[in-house]
Amino acid sequence: MKVLHRIIPSRKEILQHFDKNDAVMAQLIRESGPIKLKRNRNYFNVLCNAIIGQQISVAAADAITIRFNKLFNGHLPTPKEVLKLSAIDLKNVGLSKQKVAYLKDLSFHFHKKLLRPHRLHHMDNNEVISQLTEVHGIGRWTAEMFLIFSLNRPDVLPLGDLGLQLALKKLYRMRKLPTAKRMQTLGRKWNPLETVGTWYAWRAQDEKIVSY
Repeated sequence: MKVLHRIIPSRKEILQHFDKNDAVMAQLIRESGPIKLKRNRNYFNVLCNAIIGQQISVAAADAITIRFNKLFNGHLPTPKEVLKLSAIDLKNVGLSKQKVAYLKDLSFHFHKKLLRPHRLHHMDNNEVISQLTEVHGIGRWTAEMFLIFSLNRPDVLPLGDLGLQLALKKLYRMRKLPTAKRMQTLGRKWNPLETVGTWYAWRAQDEKIVSY
């Protein structure tokens, strides 16, 4: 497969693109400062954090993630260590029974090398999503967070992300949350920098920098 070397462009290039295509987003970018999207190459950790964060608030996810990480004596979790933990240990940090099962299945896929994440760098976005969603508990949203935070793909638009939906409603003064179709229309204006638009929209909704 061909290695994909797409990267987030410079601030100057970002502003030129959005000045041409979306004045609302261009203004937000100027007000918010440079994008701070760091690539996290610890793929297992990113996916653990994304699973923990599914369908709960950022504050709740942060609290559970801190307790989860304390189980590993100051270092990042490994698949083998997560597999060794009991379900009770994982539930005691605030994880649901369902998320315990998801983390165990993710760990199994890594430990047995059923999932070889470094190959994902060579795949396009849809191929990455297809590969990751073979793991129980990883849906499209979680795979998209991986594309953004581990691979730093510039063209990801997570249509199912509530934070993004809320931000767009506020930024574009919508009467209700945007439909997937309306988000896709915006995404076409942002293309090929959907990730950039998404990151800045998140900042408009919550000033805390999103990371995994």
